[in-house]
Amino acid sequence: MAAMQMIADLVPRGSRVLDLGCGDGALLAHLQKTRACSGYGIEIDDANVLACVQRGVNVIQLNLEEGLALFGDASFDVVLQIDTLQHLRNAEVMLLETARVGKTGIVAFPNFGHWPNRLAVLMGRMPVTKRLPYQWYDTPNIRVGTFADFEALAAHCRLRVKSSFGLQESRKIRLAPNLLAGTAVFKFSR
Repeated sequence: MAAMQMIADLVPRGSRVLDLGCGDGALLAHLQKTRACSGYGIEIDDANVLACVQRGVNVIQLNLEEGLALFGDASFDVVLQIDTLQHLRNAEVMLLETARVGKTGIVAFPNFGHWPNRLAVLMGRMPVTKRLPYQWYDTPNIRVGTFADFEALAAHCRLRVKSSFGLQESRKIRLAPNLLAGTAVFKFSR
């Protein structure tokens, strides 16, 4: 819950939020309850869509690979991509769409540059950790990226990083997050 709260703290009170790949809707429900936010979740999985409805979260069943054409520019105050970006075939396009439909974007993803991951690769194996709990052959992640990779992608896309930090065991990591954090978190805008 502490990691969810740290991400929720990045969302201004009363924001209109779009949560891409919202899963069971836990974060959006938390934002509605604790930060008076409104908005929608986007989810493809039937069971997760049902869980969102049961939580009272507005949800649209949509494949993110098809884009966000149904939303106009700056339709939302905040667009979230929490553990979503690494599952998408065209992460750059979805990042640009996030910046288009939201005044602010917040992404969080597993940081492949975290030292245990580097050590596993050095030892000749793909990492299996709490944050990356899958074997290389059954992972839902089709992209692996690092804190530094996202900084470069944001610059390439001409996005302005407003805030960034790593998360490790529910602690914020600001010193050397590319090395010391299992999760990368970025808040950005156009």
